[in-house]
Amino acid sequence: MPQGHAHSAVDEDHAVHDHGEHAGHSVAMFKNRFWLSLVLSIPVVVFSHMVADLLGYRVPEFPGSSWIAPVLGTVIYFYGGMPFLKGGITELRTRQPGMMLLIAMAITVAFVASWITSLGLGGFMLDFWWELALLVVIMLLGHWMEMRALGAASSALDALAALLPDEAEKITAEGATTTVSIGELAVGDTVLV
Repeated sequence: MPQGHAHSAVDEDHAVHDHGEHAGHSVAMFKNRFWLSLVLSIPVVVFSHMVADLLGYRVPEFPGSSWIAPVLGTVIYFYGGMPFLKGGITELRTRQPGMMLLIAMAITVAFVASWITSLGLGGFMLDFWWELALLVVIMLLGHWMEMRALGAASSALDALAALLPDEAEKITAEGATTTVSIGELAVGDTVLV
């Protein structure tokens, strides 16, 4: 079994490693970040003018309502996006760009552009808070499901490995059988199956 893979799909606190991509991240961590980010993303989407225009409703307005998306979007970026940000930095440091770096760049561009628009700088209309929120939520869901599947696969491999016998019936040159440990077998030995 590959080193670093979880031993049980049930034990969600074990880390599942996929070529360093999820190093140190547990299934439970992705699950928890997904659910909180999903809850926080609902008001971000509801208060998005772009979504309101697409779905034909009017964004609720009250004092401070214009800061709901920036504040919650920032929380989602740092809390939900942290595994991707850390993974992206690691991929940059090791000069092995991959999925984590791609996600980190996408959410960072959306974050910076949205803050520039929210602060009224440069005259840009790049309000991407809802896209940022949903991208983080979708990526967390995908990584949670991937890690659960990897845990289940490694659990199945553990179960198969447990079925391997500790001893074998080696057939000697005289045709008799001798019980030997698996470690004593050599290439060319004949065993009784």
